[in-house]
Amino acid sequence: MIDVLMILAGLGLLFFGGEGLIKGAVSLARNFGLSKLLVSAVVVGFGTSMPEMTVSVGAALKGASDIAVGNVVGSNIANVLLIVGVAAVLCPIFIGGTAVKRDTFIMLGASLSLCGLAIMGMIGFVAGFLMFVALIGYIAWSYTQDKKGSAETVQHIQEDIEGEPQLSPGKALTFALAGLGLLVGGAYILVEGAVAIARDFGLSEAVIGLTIVAVGTSLPELATAVVAAYRKHSDVIIGNIVGSNIFNILAILGITAMISPIPIGEQMASSDVWIMLGVAVLLSVYLLRGLTIGRISGAAMLVAYCMYTIWLYVGAGA
Repeated sequence: MIDVLMILAGLGLLFFGGEGLIKGAVSLARNFGLSKLLVSAVVVGFGTSMPEMTVSVGAALKGASDIAVGNVVGSNIANVLLIVGVAAVLCPIFIGGTAVKRDTFIMLGASLSLCGLAIMGMIGFVAGFLMFVALIGYIAWSYTQDKKGSAETVQHIQEDIEGEPQLSPGKALTFALAGLGLLVGGAYILVEGAVAIARDFGLSEAVIGLTIVAVGTSLPELATAVVAAYRKHSDVIIGNIVGSNIFNILAILGITAMISPIPIGEQMASSDVWIMLGVAVLLSVYLLRGLTIGRISGAAMLVAYCMYTIWLYVGAGA
């Protein structure tokens, strides 16, 4: 009963946290002349990945490498098939421009790198350090490129949030940080309850990491995407997902590997990381070709995610 109450409490915190983070991030973008795509990729996308960070580091230190890796791989799969799917069903998603293409290529590169490391069977200190350095370079490059188009960016923001109340930089930052805190806390409470219930049913660490923990730690992204879809902020949705997928691989696995080397299990290396790469390629086709992710596409993504989850549990029970 306590575990169920933890799940319900976590969901409540995630809802209010998503609203606060979106309001703060959009106002910060307007105040500093940055595109919402960059703010959502760095502030929202990275911020909402903090639950994955805490879970993966903790799991690696406890020797539960399947949960550490499965958390990241499963979250990246859920981000595209589940979260983009839900958001697209609520409000068709369309976004174009050079910034999204830049971030999409980085996401693909990070996904390919993880597949290469999975073949090797280990993410060691050197690989983790290089991944983290790559992340810092990506953030610096994104910021520099975004500032070059500041005049056009300001115009875009003014048009997109016309009629919405403007917050001062201090209040916007407060909303963003408070929302982020609620998201992280809510995800932690929810995951603790969900993992306890899953273990009562005798599920393996790999399946727990790829499903229960992955979805639980991705709920901040889901909460943020639902709020953004309601407000019709397509660039916040995509920036959130692409940024989160980049951060999950380069930062979470990178930092975790620097703390403790991460072995990658045979099952994860032979199937799940390649499914993760496949869904990243799927999203990239839409983004690079400037296609709208409509309600039918969103529904198809949700069906695909359900089939993947069923496949995992059937395999676990075989």
